[in-house]
Amino acid sequence: QVQLVESGGGLVQPGGSLRLSCAASGFTFSRYRMSWYRQAPGKERELVATISSAVTNTNYADSVKGRFTISRDNAKNTVYLQMNSLKPEDTAVYYCKAEGLASYWGQGTQVTVSS
Repeated sequence: QVQLVESGGGLVQPGGSLRLSCAASGFTFSRYRMSWYRQAPGKERELVATISSAVTNTNYADSVKGRFTISRDNAKNTVYLQMNSLKPEDTAVYYCKAEGLASYWGQGTQVTVSS
């Protein structure tokens, strides 16, 4: 049974940091490209960051470049999103996605940036 379980979301003040984790099981994690997406209320889901299966390539949305870092630990079947200098506009539900022979989504974790 495939599972992607996100954690690490919460309420943080502007300028603060959070680290999201996405634990994967039920498929060969190391062969899948992993991504973080987010969806704010009333908006479409958007791509935040992607990391290749071999950890050699990363890509970021312009809105998060220089503030967010995606990483993965293939030994732990986990992908991370380190979010620094958070802004109110980063408030959204954050989802991880696995892409390879098939595509899988996690259930999401809420991130709220507010004073």
